[in-house]
Amino acid sequence: MSVDKFIQDGQDAKVAERIHDKIVDILTAGEFIQYISLQKKPAVTLLPDSITISNKRIFLCEFTKLGLATNFEIFSWNDIKDIAFKEEIFGSKVTVIPFTGENLTIDYIPKVQARKLYQLIKTALENPAGNKSEEPTPVIPAERPIEPLTIPVQPVVDEPAIPPVTEKNKEEKITESNISVVGDDELTQKLKKLKTLYDRQLITQSEYENKKSELLSQL
Repeated sequence: MSVDKFIQDGQDAKVAERIHDKIVDILTAGEFIQYISLQKKPAVTLLPDSITISNKRIFLCEFTKLGLATNFEIFSWNDIKDIAFKEEIFGSKVTVIPFTGENLTIDYIPKVQARKLYQLIKTALENPAGNKSEEPTPVIPAERPIEPLTIPVQPVVDEPAIPPVTEKNKEEKITESNISVVGDDELTQKLKKLKTLYDRQLITQSEYENKKSELLSQL
């Protein structure tokens, strides 16, 4: 079983796989896992708490008795009133607010994962009819009849003579090569990636400015 799509935001692969396998056993017909978030405390966390969402429900998981037992709090989307999170120094505190009963909170959720959880859960709560009952099936286009290949006859045109290589040409090629390297250097790529994270609201403006200044100081 591949958990690659559930560890793209820094989740521990082994823990994500363990939680995935437990939840898969209790999924209903047409239900599939959408996202797994894992607690990450400042110290080493061998058995972190987690929040997993499917297209039908939300699962809060807590390992107990040194991992020999697992406590689940499971809610359907109809049971959830709202979701809230608070960014702190070490990660975020995510709170699930049901219509009845006490609020459930898991702290030390990495900030990127907390924001993704907030977006997915808010979307599910605001558009309950939009939750699909099954994973999307790729659309296979209908086969089209194969048409005979017609190769147009191109008129013969004399190719221009290749100019001799001169010292000036060499300098121009070297300059173009340098521009290409500069345009694709590692620092530029990092700045572009940082700007993309900010545009998607996955980091705050303060985090964006701080990281940008840090990268620019490397020039």
